[in-house]
Amino acid sequence: MAKRLLNSQLFVSRLSFYTTNKDLKRLFSPFGAITEARLVVDPITQRPKGFGFVTFESDVDAHNALKALNGKIVEGRLIFVEVAKPKRTGENDATLK
Repeated sequence: MAKRLLNSQLFVSRLSFYTTNKDLKRLFSPFGAITEARLVVDPITQRPKGFGFVTFESDVDAHNALKALNGKIVEGRLIFVEVAKPKRTGENDATLK
């Protein structure tokens, strides 16, 4: 039995810097309905940083995409796919000052 994911959002790293949001969505869409495919961009240059997030409607679809695409060569680069960790909400802000 497949392990159930805590959420349906995946973190994708080591992408080509020429990958677009559309390319990212196209890569993952064979595995199910996607609610968001988003590359992280540098705020100054507006160029992709080589990683992004893909959110599926179903955690089963996300798990299938993770199994199929993690460690695959895409656009000449070895990509890694993992379950996205929840965003922290300032819990350690006081210790950073």
